[in-house]
This record gives sequence, structure tokens and C-alpha cells, in this order.
Amino acid sequence: METLPLIFILAGVIAFLVLFTYFIPIGLWISAAAAQVYVGLLTLVGMRLRRIPPPLIINSLVSASKAGLKLTTDNLEAHYLAGGDVNKVVLALIAADKANIDLEFQRAAAIDLAGRDVLDAVKMSVNPRVIETPRVSAIAKDGIQLFSVAKVTVRANIDRLIGGAGEETVLARVGEGIVSSIGSSASHKTVLENPDIISKNVLSKGLDAGTAFELLSIDIADVDVGKNIGATLQMDQAEADKNIAQAIAEKRRAMAVAAEQEMKAKVVEMQSKVVEAEAEVPKAMAEAFRSGNLGILDYYRMDNIQADTSMRKKISGSDKNSKK
Repeated sequence: METLPLIFILAGVIAFLVLFTYFIPIGLWISAAAAQVYVGLLTLVGMRLRRIPPPLIINSLVSASKAGLKLTTDNLEAHYLAGGDVNKVVLALIAADKANIDLEFQRAAAIDLAGRDVLDAVKMSVNPRVIETPRVSAIAKDGIQLFSVAKVTVRANIDRLIGGAGEETVLARVGEGIVSSIGSSASHKTVLENPDIISKNVLSKGLDAGTAFELLSIDIADVDVGKNIGATLQMDQAEADKNIAQAIAEKRRAMAVAAEQEMKAKVVEMQSKVVEAEAEVPKAMAEAFRSGNLGILDYYRMDNIQADTSMRKKISGSDKNSKK
């Protein structure tokens, strides 16, 4: 029973030491002092209370101090609380200092908070990057399609990293310049013989304006010949003209057929009127007999004339058949 109080006392001491070393990282303080970076114990406690990892701040501060940079814990803590990457910002400052690039902490922190990779930007300023455009299709004035691929050498412009356009904008502008240069060429052979014409024309347009990069060179890596788009368009136009002509001819034929049908309908109508008129003749003759306007001799005379006319028609018809 006497050992229980000792166990509780020992557990309490261990818990106190754990909490003490957590809030007051003596080892970290000694390491900073050994690197001639003096940070107060209360500063380390304040970091714990503000939920800032002291190892991150102290190690970054030691790295900056050894590189000859003058930073304070307040700068690093403020950037961490703002959601920035403290370690990357410090490494970027060290790299910029070694490369004689003028980069202050406030600017590096702003670039990092803007979502840019400040360390990668510094590396790109020292060592330019080569980015390759997608395969760009363009058509020369002679109607021949050309496919080209360009390699663009860019260097990061730190002064324009905040608010400057990214790689996608540069690639889009370069592609647009390639299309414009090939399209203004009189012949595709000119482009194949001198592909540097494209790079010179594109580079002279100042495509890096408003971007976070500086264009150093544009090199045409590959140019391939595609289809004869001009001939294809002419064939398509000829096919369209043929279809239009056929449609017009079909319309005219339909109109002619309709006119013919209309004429036939008129003929049938006239024939029906003739039949109706012939049907009225006997009635008229009967009426003439009753009224005394037509005598029997007149009727026989007219009947003889009709018989004579009919006989002549038959004779003339037989003569024609014999001639055939």
C-alpha cells in the first residue's frame, strides 16, 4: 500500500516533465543556441500556445542564419499562420541569395501565398525551363496543311509572378503565333525550307507580356506535311454545287410535269365540254323541227354532208396506212 503513493508521485513527475519539455523544448533551444540563433524560452512557449510547431520555425531560422539571411521568428510565424510554406520560402530565399537574385522575404511570402511555387520559380530563374507545345495544325496559303511542334525556353520573371499568367497562356500564345506565321506563308515549301521563319515571327510578337515568364527562345522541333486542305475544300464545293444544280434541275422537271398534267386536265375539260355540246345538238334539232326552222330536206342534206365527211376521213386514213 505504501508503494501506491510513490507510483502516483512518479507518474505525476513524468507527466510534468513531458508537459514541460513539450511547452519548453529545451533540446531545440540548445540546438538553436549552438547555431548562434538565440531564441527565448518564452518565445518557444508562445509558439506552442499559438499551435505553431517550434521545430519548423527554429530549423528554418537556423538555415537562414547560416546562409547569411536576417530573418526573425515573427516573420516566419506570421507566414505560417497565414497558411504559407515556411520551409519552401526560406529555401527559395537562400537559393536566390546564392544566385544574386534580389528577393525579399515579404515578396517571397506573397508569391507563396498567391499559390505559386516560389522555390521552383527561383530555380527556373537560374536554370531556364524548356516546355514543349502540343502539335499545332496550320494551313499555308497554297492550301497545304502543316503540323508543327515547338520547344519554348522560358525563364521565370519573379517581378511578375504575382498576377502573371502561367505556362498555359504562353503555350496558347505560341500556338496562335505558329498558326499565324504558317497561314501568312505563300507556300508550305517556304516553311519547310526555313522553319526558323516561324520562330522569328513568333518571338518578335512579345508573347511574354503579362505572363510570369520571359521568353528566351522558340525553336521549331518538328514540321510535318498533312492533307491538301485547299483541294479538299474545292472538291467539297464542287460536290455542293453539283447537288444544288441537281436540286434546281429536279425542281424544273417537277414544274414541267405539273404543267403537263395541268394541260392534260384542260384538254379533258375541253373534251367534256365538246361532248356536252354535241349532246345538245339533237335537242336543238328537235326544237328546230318543232318550231319550223328546220325542214326535213335540210336535215337530210346535213346528214349527207356528215356522211360524206366521214367517208372522206376514212379514205384519207386508209391512204395513210397504205403509205406506211
